Amino acid sequence: MPVEFIGMIGTRDVSEVRPPSGPVVDPDYTRRFARAHEEAGFDRVLIGYGSGSPDGTQVAAHVAAHTERLGLLVAHRPGFVAPTLAARTFATLDQFSGGRTAVHIITGGHDAEQRRDGDHLGKDDRYARTDEYLDILKSAWTSEEPIDHEGRFYRFADFLSEVRPVTKPRIPLYFGGSSAAAYRVGGKHADVFALWGEPLAETAEQIASVRAAAQAAGRAEPPRISVSFRPILGRTEEEAWDRAHRILDTINSRGAAGSFVGSRRATLPVGPGAQPQNTGSQRLLAAAAKGELHDRALWTPTAKATGAAGNSTALVGTPETVAQALLDYVDIGVTTLLIRGYDPLDDVIGYGRDLLPLVRAEVARRDAGAAVATAGSAR
Repeated sequence: MPVEFIGMIGTRDVSEVRPPSGPVVDPDYTRRFARAHEEAGFDRVLIGYGSGSPDGTQVAAHVAAHTERLGLLVAHRPGFVAPTLAARTFATLDQFSGGRTAVHIITGGHDAEQRRDGDHLGKDDRYARTDEYLDILKSAWTSEEPIDHEGRFYRFADFLSEVRPVTKPRIPLYFGGSSAAAYRVGGKHADVFALWGEPLAETAEQIASVRAAAQAAGRAEPPRISVSFRPILGRTEEEAWDRAHRILDTINSRGAAGSFVGSRRATLPVGPGAQPQNTGSQRLLAAAAKGELHDRALWTPTAKATGAAGNSTALVGTPETVAQALLDYVDIGVTTLLIRGYDPLDDVIGYGRDLLPLVRAEVARRDAGAAVATAGSAR
């Protein structure tokens, strides 16, 4: 089965190691960033969500207008617009993009960040709302008849959308989270369940939890699995590690600097010894506490330095080393790899030239071998 590669774009040149350059919304930079992903061979780009960041659906529309085949993965927090409106919004985007739209559901793991958009529900209630929201969203995309709904969070009557997705039977749903509630809701609804880059053993445990939740929800097939990393490449191992330490030094010297996914001020721990509220960040910090280097190439100091604000663990080495590290995750059941760099635009070009072809060639070789073996056993 071919591996899916997802990148991540923002609307201006900025990262944890690069101060912001240009306006918050730079149409030309956004276009060049998206096209670089398309030319590099990425399947999709994730457009992130933050309480102060540009609207993701409009960013996606701009990207769709300036690319030919690149898929759009729009991060979306349930609760801020009605699910019936969201269904029409994403179906319209899917129509204009020619079926290239997918939605990444993030329930929200930090109370202060949620309150900035007016959401005062606690975490358990947010996941309950997400569950109801996704039931409605899927029905809105697929129902041929008007639907009524009477639930805990939403109530409406006689809804029928005139705009339907190009993608059948509906727009794909990606889902992020690492808590028991996330496994339960994502295991029920997600087509792809997204995890941050932990060591192999811990990732395998999470995959098992997602699959168990999907089985408990009565699904015949579990969600596919995505894992996110920050690859740091070099022509030699020494060059890669020199670059990694320069990146870490810059992060430490800049303090709580943001990235193109939005300000980190709402996600960093507050006070001595404080832990982030979301389970995913807690897990990354726990991995960092166990050691700096895990498995083949997973490096955790970047997560520690940023308070694990977002996907922040690195894979360090030559393209060959990092490709093998990514394939280690494919071996335990990962189907989607989300990668982004600390020098966002330049790294995309480098990944497309040096990294993606190695992974794809090996996956294709394995698939061909498996097909030959299957054909032989059928004789």
